[in-house]
Amino acid sequence: MTGVLADYLPLVIFIGLSLVIGLALLIAPFIVAYKAPDAEKLSAYECGFNAFDDARMKFDVRFYLVSILFIIFDLEIAFLFPWAVAFSDMSMTAFWSMMVFLGVLTVGFAYEWKKGALEWE
Repeated sequence: MTGVLADYLPLVIFIGLSLVIGLALLIAPFIVAYKAPDAEKLSAYECGFNAFDDARMKFDVRFYLVSILFIIFDLEIAFLFPWAVAFSDMSMTAFWSMMVFLGVLTVGFAYEWKKGALEWE
């Protein structure tokens, strides 16, 4: 019986150490945090605009275009990494389906470029 319990000792040590580190990381900000924030730090901030009363204010279309651009590149990376890792084991159908996917993303990127979302002025 002691042999079985000895096999679990590293697991118990690991769980105990992770609890200690986790609690230390949860408590440390309360000990070391700066206690006197200024008014700008306490103000509401959302999407780069100052806080305002009317929620029906129109946003610039570039805000939405930049978010679409982020989604395009985020999806591209999320699908390209696993595809690239398993590339040697894939068939031609998998290759051409990824080319179609990249073509659709390229059309989206061209739309963003045409609309001026890449102009940061």
